[in-house]
Amino acid sequence: MLHHRIKVAQAFLSAIAEGGRGASGTPYPQQPEKALKLYEFEGSPFCRRVREVLTTLNLDYEVYPCPKGGQRYRQEMKQLGGKKQFPFLVDENTGDQLYESQAIIHHLFRHYGKTGTTPKKYARYPKIPVAAFAGTILNGARGVWVNKNILNREAPPQLLELWGFEASPYTRIVRGVLTELELPFKFHNAAKERWQDQGLAALRLKPGKYAPLAGGKRERILMVMGDNLQVPYLVDPNTGVSMFESAEIVKYLQQQYGK
Repeated sequence: MLHHRIKVAQAFLSAIAEGGRGASGTPYPQQPEKALKLYEFEGSPFCRRVREVLTTLNLDYEVYPCPKGGQRYRQEMKQLGGKKQFPFLVDENTGDQLYESQAIIHHLFRHYGKTGTTPKKYARYPKIPVAAFAGTILNGARGVWVNKNILNREAPPQLLELWGFEASPYTRIVRGVLTELELPFKFHNAAKERWQDQGLAALRLKPGKYAPLAGGKRERILMVMGDNLQVPYLVDPNTGVSMFESAEIVKYLQQQYGK
């Protein structure tokens, strides 16, 4: 338990280092018909930029983890795009396949943002992402290298599903493990939609029973989770397991897929 608390503290510091981006998003996303596919790895600061924008736009997407030393999706990505460079986005809705985080960000705002233009806040990132690199280091470089125990194994037949948002330290811990185990998953963004959503699930700024914004994405998510919206939330259709709590999810993933 102490080890997990240290992970949470590191992930929290990592979120602070990036200025808290990737916490809030639109309650009414323009979700594309076909799933966006992102080849990336959790510890990459360039991939993190894209994930922050996906949370801002509150878009769901499929993740094909490509940690260093991984075998499942790095070669697949090279066959699609011609080189091993991350992040790499495949958008079957527009027919685009894109490298370069800034190009991907412009693409996302152009096709799935409200105005079709990239806000200044996201239009120009520093060439060397010092803050994001610091976040990766503060997070213990988790989600960078593959877990060698799973090499030469096949991925499960169905995508796992994870609900969370980019800046959530608890979600970050789970994504790091999913990356290291090269487990493909569908990420359902559950971005904070208004001030009442701010704070941990048990300590939100507005006390009392949680009530989502009417008609917003969180209202639909609450129908999946039950009485309270809490992230991370994992569903594994391969085993029929669904569960909350990052520590329990990590334990499950390691026991089910890491040995």
